[in-house]
Amino acid sequence: MDISFVSATILLLLVVDPFGNIPVFVAALGNIEGSRRLGIIFRECAIAYVVLLAFMFVGAPFMRVLNLSQSSLGIAGGVILFLIALRMIFLHPGGIFGDKVDREPFIVPLAIPSIAGPSALATVLLLVSREPERIADWVIALSLALGISASVLVFAERISRLVGERGIQAFQRLMGLILTAIAVEMLLRGIEQFVRQLPKPV
Repeated sequence: MDISFVSATILLLLVVDPFGNIPVFVAALGNIEGSRRLGIIFRECAIAYVVLLAFMFVGAPFMRVLNLSQSSLGIAGGVILFLIALRMIFLHPGGIFGDKVDREPFIVPLAIPSIAGPSALATVLLLVSREPERIADWVIALSLALGISASVLVFAERISRLVGERGIQAFQRLMGLILTAIAVEMLLRGIEQFVRQLPKPV
């Protein structure tokens, strides 16, 4: 399955889920002075970007060392995306990743796993493993997705007040529904690749 640049950007934006992360960021930064919130948001987004970018470049060699196939990655990525999507549709009290924020954030849980979570890591690895010659496209797509996410999260508190909690939940469920379809497609493609690799009966 060929993935276009626009599709890759949208997919990365969905798995990073900036709108779904609005309640997490608002809760995490609620007791922090307004002048410091902006710096923390950009810091956490930058950390997540570096982690995803590093995984994009070293993920494929890491797969080869572990002798993991592209079909296994596709199936695993599809399963992870599906589980994340279910938690987006059927909201969980502990949040999408099951983590509640009760301290000043640093890397965890905002950069990881809220932004650079298992689904995002699996997605960047899947993109590079399928078409490694398009690494420049994937880097730009990741940069755009993280840039949009940072822009949304900068206005997280204002958006939260404007649309309300129910509005954010409705949008998160919509994104979860789209992500479910993408996850099923990834899973089916992984199974198809695995079946093609099986030895043909004599």
